[in-house]
This record gives sequence, structure tokens and C-alpha cells, in this order.
Amino acid sequence: MRKVLLALITIMGLVYIFLIPEEPVGIKIAMKLVPMMLIILYAARNTSLVSPLYKKIVLIGLAVSMVADAAIYWFMAGLATFLVAHLFYIAAFRTARRKSVPLIAAIPLILYGIFMVFWIAVPQIASGEVVLGVAIIAYMGVILLMGWEAIRTRLPLVIIGALLFICSDSFLAIDRFVTPLPGRDALVMITYYAAQVFFAASIGSQYVKLSPDKEKTIPS
Repeated sequence: MRKVLLALITIMGLVYIFLIPEEPVGIKIAMKLVPMMLIILYAARNTSLVSPLYKKIVLIGLAVSMVADAAIYWFMAGLATFLVAHLFYIAAFRTARRKSVPLIAAIPLILYGIFMVFWIAVPQIASGEVVLGVAIIAYMGVILLMGWEAIRTRLPLVIIGALLFICSDSFLAIDRFVTPLPGRDALVMITYYAAQVFFAASIGSQYVKLSPDKEKTIPS
């Protein structure tokens, strides 16, 4: 059944990206939500090998993301809703994190965040769009924190999903605030749907914690 769901997610995602016209908007929004509904069903059917709490919080994050998919047509509302979704993902990843990850691993995320703030947010503030610029900075901070917490889980599916989510949001921001990107819809939505699938699949990840002596592992 899970393989069937993955096939349906792929098919419906491609249908939305390449076949559904921009108008009427109502149909566009409805079709955009279909892959997310299937992803939530896929996540719900995954046996939780991390923890029951992890599964519950990830499911909430997926549900809030689906609401954000519709709200993003009103940009600030969508931005705020996705920020809430990331807070749930952060909470989920913290239940599975391993503290042995060195802080130096966060340096690429920090450098990327600084670059994006100066490239995208600062020009908005300089042009008088202070609220928008501050909102972009806040969102950037939250999604990069989500990426860091994903790294700390040491779960490959979570890390890949987080990086894909960061890529998706970056494509969207560049296209909206810097320069139009060829094939923007495909770039944004393929990486976005893939990120959510990886988060959903991570529920079934094998998970181990380091024992106190850090030389043995114990199943969670």
C-alpha cells in the first residue's frame, strides 16, 4: 500500500506541476493539496520506529504545511503558516536528536543564512518594505534552525528532507524577490513535495541513541 501511495504522490504531484493551469485559482489550490493529502496518509501508515510522539508531531507539521499550501496565495499568511509548520518539525526533530553532532556542522547553514538575508531581506528593508524584510529574516532563521535540528537527528531521511525544503524555499524567494527563475514551479514544487515525502518516510527510520559511554549504541 505504501508503494502505491508513493506512486500516487508522484503522479498527482506531476499532474499539478505540469498540467493544471493557473486559472481558475480554486482548482489550482485544490489540486495542489492532493499530493499533500496523500503524503499525510503515507505518513500515517508508516510504523513509527523513532517514537509515537515523533510521528504525531510530524503529522501535525504535514497538516499545517497543507494549510500553508493554500494560504501561500496570500504571501504573508502563507509565510506565517509555513513558519508554524517548521516549528512543529523542529519540535519533532528535537525528540529524535543526538547531541554528539559538533557545532561546526552548523557553519554552512549560518553562512547560507547570512548570504540570503543580505541578498533578499536587506534590499526589502532598504526599499521601505520593513515588515516584509523582517518577516523574511524571521522565517529564514526558523527554517535554518529546522535544518540544524534535522542534522542533529542523524537520520538521513530527515536531513535530506530538510535540505530539500531549504532549497524549495530558496528557489521561491529568489524568483519572487531577485530574478525570475526558468521552470520555477517545477523547481519549487518538486523539491517541496520530495521534502515532505522524506519527512513522512522518516517516521519509519531505524533510530539509535548513543549510550552514556559513547562507544555503544542502544535501540530507541
